[in-house]
Amino acid sequence: MRVITGSARGRRLITLEGESVRPTADRVKEAMFSAVQFEIEGRSVLDLFAGSGQLAVEALSRGAAKAVLVDAAKASLAVAEKNLTSTGLRDRARLVNSDFVAYLSSCRERFDLAFLDPPYRTGLLQRALPAVEKLMNPGGTILCEHPIDETLPDAVGAFTKYRSHKYGKIMVTLYRRQAEEGREDE
Repeated sequence: MRVITGSARGRRLITLEGESVRPTADRVKEAMFSAVQFEIEGRSVLDLFAGSGQLAVEALSRGAAKAVLVDAAKASLAVAEKNLTSTGLRDRARLVNSDFVAYLSSCRERFDLAFLDPPYRTGLLQRALPAVEKLMNPGGTILCEHPIDETLPDAVGAFTKYRSHKYGKIMVTLYRRQAEEGREDE
């Protein structure tokens, strides 16, 4: 794994070893960031199920103002912290060791960009999406990485599926807020 572009371009990232670890492939990560390249600068990012933190690191390298990395595994967050430190991005990140349900139910922050890449075929993505949707700023984007045989809803609250792309056995699905004319709260 490496940082693709930005201030930490080319830096190698570490990951935990083992079969339960599934880092996002560079080509998938590159495609994800190409889809949101103009939505990163100065924005607030949520990296739920952060693992090694590579998605948050990439966003911060590309100019995101801040990132919150959430993972239930302390070992994963320790790796994420090493990656943030080695890339010089630690000061703009907050690491949260928490179950996603506990974090999302108590979170008061709002995000512009959210990355959801939970363990595959566990139902965690479908459970997390509605809670993440409530924490998104107007104009926000939710990116989900999942296997191609895992079905996601067409709409989640005020967000609808905007685009899906296949990369071998992996699918990346983007959700964006529906255009709502006449809403006074936005």
